[in-house]
Amino acid sequence: MADVLLSGVAKAYGPTKILHGIDLEIRDGEFMVFVGPSGCGKSTLLRTIAGLEEITGGELRIGGVLVNDVPPAERGIAMVFQSYALYPHMNLYDNMAFGLKLAKVPKHEIDGAVRNAAKILHIEHLLDRRPKDLSGGQRQRVAIGRAIVRKPEVFLFDEPLSNLDAALRVRMRYEFAKLHEELKTTMVYVTHDQVEAMTLADRIVVLSAGRIEQIGTPLELYEHPDNLFVAGFIGSPKMNFLEAELLRGSSSEAQIRLTDGNTLLARVDASRAQPGDKLTLGVRPEHIRISRDGGESNLLHSTVAFVESLGGTTFAYCPYPGLEEPLTCQFEGRNGSDRLRSGDALQLHLPPEALYLFDAQGRALRRQAAPELSA
Repeated sequence: MADVLLSGVAKAYGPTKILHGIDLEIRDGEFMVFVGPSGCGKSTLLRTIAGLEEITGGELRIGGVLVNDVPPAERGIAMVFQSYALYPHMNLYDNMAFGLKLAKVPKHEIDGAVRNAAKILHIEHLLDRRPKDLSGGQRQRVAIGRAIVRKPEVFLFDEPLSNLDAALRVRMRYEFAKLHEELKTTMVYVTHDQVEAMTLADRIVVLSAGRIEQIGTPLELYEHPDNLFVAGFIGSPKMNFLEAELLRGSSSEAQIRLTDGNTLLARVDASRAQPGDKLTLGVRPEHIRISRDGGESNLLHSTVAFVESLGGTTFAYCPYPGLEEPLTCQFEGRNGSDRLRSGDALQLHLPPEALYLFDAQGRALRRQAAPELSA
């Protein structure tokens, strides 16, 4: 196992800069996930670690060794790509053994490595089959097994589940988590799917336009995003945003006014903001509550435009003045007479402790410690 240290790592193609001075430490044995929208540089960053892209600035160390000019095969890494890249004319055993044969590893060592990897991945009974006889999940296991037999210090995964259907992706997330627990090896994983990131990562790196927006555990990013970009990217469904203006603020709370004149209270540190400052209010769909008697403060009044009932969960989409898209509200599944319908008038309670505020530059105002929110 080994740590990976990036210091001011940059990548450019001529005048076009892709990575802008990345500083990052991936700890020994850590499962680190890179997330971000398409084109943010996450795959390019992974490929620089692998040595498939030449670094144009900064330093990269693996296990304390500077590897800027070290060929990929000598970096102690193994990479699993989005495409399985299996040899169709070889059975699974030979696919997994091929790299070791090229390295002239003794036959008995190859056999032990292949069978051990197959046992870890539960594909021992498939070793005589060819790739065309396998499901997508089984092919992905073979690609991972081909990496395992090399006994790398660092595993690199580039969107390995993107070609699988939804049900199989859920299963394979579980398999990846088990694999990391068993091998205890440093793993770096790229995905555009923030659900994968939240369920797999020890820590997540959120990237945008070749820069790191925030690094933290899944819960840190969910509860305390540094800025609007991270707040909107982490969480599913995504956070709702409304324009607001500060009326008064202190170190423990802020009173704000929405564009329709409605006033709300948020439990944030607004001591550095000034009355009249333009702000953005953020509230997650799962934190919005229905007020039955209207006795609470922090109420928004809306009418349900559309309902998605998924059994255990119901999503209600509620238009609100000043918003191009309706508010997304997530409630527990409702049945019988209590079921939500299009056209229902709702009083929506936004708990002050659940709200986020962002300044005109998109920076988050510090929240209090995340509380337990009642259902």
